[in-house]
Amino acid sequence: MRRNPAFTAVAVLSLSLGIGANTAIFSVMYNVLLRSLPVAHPEQLVELLHRLPREGHRGNSFSRQAYQDLRDHNQTLAALMAAAPASVDVRGAQDLRGAGLEPEKADVAYVDGNYFPALGVQAALGRLIVPEDDRAAVLSWSYWNGKLHSDPAVLGKRIFVQDLPATIVGVGPRGFTGWQAGSKRDIWVPLAMAPPNLPVQLVGRLKPGVSREQAHAELAVLDHRMVLEEGKTSANPFTRELVLDLEPAGAGLTSPMREEFAKPLVILMAVVALLLLIACTNVASMLLARGAAREREMAVRVSLGAARLRLLRQVLTESVLLSAMGTLPGILLAYWGTGVLVEIVTSGRDRIELQAAPDAAVLLLTAGASLLTGLLSGLAPALRASASAPASSLHDMGKSGETRFRRLFGKSLVALQVAFSLVLLSAAGLFVSRLSNLENLDLGFRRDRVLVVTLDPARSGYDVQRLSRAYQDLLTRLDSVPGVRSATLSAATPLSGHGAAHNATVEGYQAAPAENRLLVENWVAPKYFETLGTPLLAGRDFSPPDEGRPRVAIINRSMARYYFGNASPLGRHVTFDGDHKPYEIVGVVGDAKFEEIREKNWRAIYLDTFQASWVGSEFSLRTSGNPAAIAAAVRQTVHAALPSVPVLRVTTLTAQVDASIIPERLTALLSGLFAVLGSVLAAVGLYGLLAYTVARRIHEIGIRMALGATRAHVTRMVLGDALAMALAGLAIGVPIALWGKRFAASLIADLPAVGIVSIAGAGAAMVAVALLAAYVPARRASRVDPMEALRYE
Repeated sequence: MRRNPAFTAVAVLSLSLGIGANTAIFSVMYNVLLRSLPVAHPEQLVELLHRLPREGHRGNSFSRQAYQDLRDHNQTLAALMAAAPASVDVRGAQDLRGAGLEPEKADVAYVDGNYFPALGVQAALGRLIVPEDDRAAVLSWSYWNGKLHSDPAVLGKRIFVQDLPATIVGVGPRGFTGWQAGSKRDIWVPLAMAPPNLPVQLVGRLKPGVSREQAHAELAVLDHRMVLEEGKTSANPFTRELVLDLEPAGAGLTSPMREEFAKPLVILMAVVALLLLIACTNVASMLLARGAAREREMAVRVSLGAARLRLLRQVLTESVLLSAMGTLPGILLAYWGTGVLVEIVTSGRDRIELQAAPDAAVLLLTAGASLLTGLLSGLAPALRASASAPASSLHDMGKSGETRFRRLFGKSLVALQVAFSLVLLSAAGLFVSRLSNLENLDLGFRRDRVLVVTLDPARSGYDVQRLSRAYQDLLTRLDSVPGVRSATLSAATPLSGHGAAHNATVEGYQAAPAENRLLVENWVAPKYFETLGTPLLAGRDFSPPDEGRPRVAIINRSMARYYFGNASPLGRHVTFDGDHKPYEIVGVVGDAKFEEIREKNWRAIYLDTFQASWVGSEFSLRTSGNPAAIAAAVRQTVHAALPSVPVLRVTTLTAQVDASIIPERLTALLSGLFAVLGSVLAAVGLYGLLAYTVARRIHEIGIRMALGATRAHVTRMVLGDALAMALAGLAIGVPIALWGKRFAASLIADLPAVGIVSIAGAGAAMVAVALLAAYVPARRASRVDPMEALRYE
């Protein structure tokens, strides 16, 4: 290998890319989907989920009463645990030696007393919460290590959670952040400290010998009885339709991160597996070519008494050594790639805490993949070497060429590389096309040049009336900031992942008994539609004089068509369940995406935030230039107008939209990158085989040219070989690409249809790659001097 540095470098680089990419993707997938919770017997844990059959939506959300009934009356669970995650104000945690400090936001989980005992985790310091605790606090290891610098003196200190005192009794174990993958927990406190109406998440531990099906059969009956009781007093008529599901929870709860990234990671794992196969066939073809050059060496070894098993072992040793050499830089690449992937995954709009790095389990898989790669890439050359016939090989020492079977086998490996690369290219085209469709989708608003500023008035001391007046004054100030064209306020901004819905009755429309009466609602200020660029189709916008007058509302086009058809909705009234005061419809606006970019156009209603009993805190500013350029001036204006209201977040609407399609962007980016790498590897393999073939056919080419063959003819011959291998690869790859599309479509519903154009484009790209790789060997073959070739032979 030292005497062939170019060969060694290409082989090691090829394997490094394949092994490193597989390790990085699997490391993230393992942490997101497969890693068991660091608790005792995680295989016994089950998650309780409520499902609404008409929508298929599932959620782990139960009332406190439902938790107590299920806990006290089941016979199949050894324990039932409850937890309620929340982001709340915590005071005194910044420096537990001081007092009177300002509150900070912390991720807190309210847990019942058997949460830690039933999970079977042990404290890293002190003790954990037990059933007798009602004012205790347990810090997470990361919070204690980072925020409090691992100070053991925190035990016994007091902190305030939402102004309620709690005494720190312990620190959780390292690596334990709760039972939800991708979540971040700073502090655990008893459920007794939670607001009374806060819903809880439920996880049970099965009794020994009890199956999940048995537990589900019992719990579903208990839950159904409670659902019917709660449905009698619920404002939502669909509450009675909820059914209970039971899912394994050994790897954590169902979470937004899992729902968003599970399918993209599975697809990317299949893509990088193809990349590794390309790398293996690349190295195998190069080893095969080099093995042919060493055929006489092997024949001499056999004639001197070397056993065929010895030759097989020697060649396999070389290929495994190559694989091991490729593994070391591959692991370094995996560490870097895993960090990049984690950064992309956690850059979305949802709060995700993910720590992933190749650990012992992942590195063990990498070692296995490395060994398998070495065996796969070296098996064919090893079998060929062990099959060397010394008599015929030594007899043909002065001849060039090789058997037809061996030529076809080498070409088949290159054809496979072309086929796999075609699949990668077609997949990349599919996912890039999907991302492009989402980016060019008509969202119902203009995403460019909008700055989004989120305030947190929770601890400001303002009541609703004072806050409403302060926000109106702030809007006036923001309008005067240089570069701001218009400013508005809302409870939620588009595609922020947050929203609200409520059942309503519409004047003049008689709903069927089982009809869905939910309306998506948002509370907005005047100029909201002007600022976001949503067209006003009929009627008028909200205006300052509306405050103090009868309540008004603006509806979207989908709601207007659903309830009124072609008639005008202006002047009609909408009344929400539980609220007897109606809203008069004064305007109709275009449909706009609200919570999700992939959602259908829901029936939506907009209410005047200054007429409401609470005021939203999302400010949107349309600017005349780059929104980021005025961010500092906006912060200063907010601080000057509202010094006691902190700014939580400053971003742009474009960034918010981009954050909502992180999974699609990740899939498109990585599949495109891996497709390019696969094509490069296929080109390298094709170049290596053709260069070797030309070198072996010097004698034949010399005779052809001596008999009158021109340089153009020789060039066409070599390019023809390359084209034949590329076409053979296309014949293999097209059916695989079509099957792969069906596989991807089974995981992702909104994939664009694969037409002949995308397959043809990928095929044309591979043909171009093949001809480009063949150019140098063809040029070298056309410049062979017949006399020198014949004299050499």
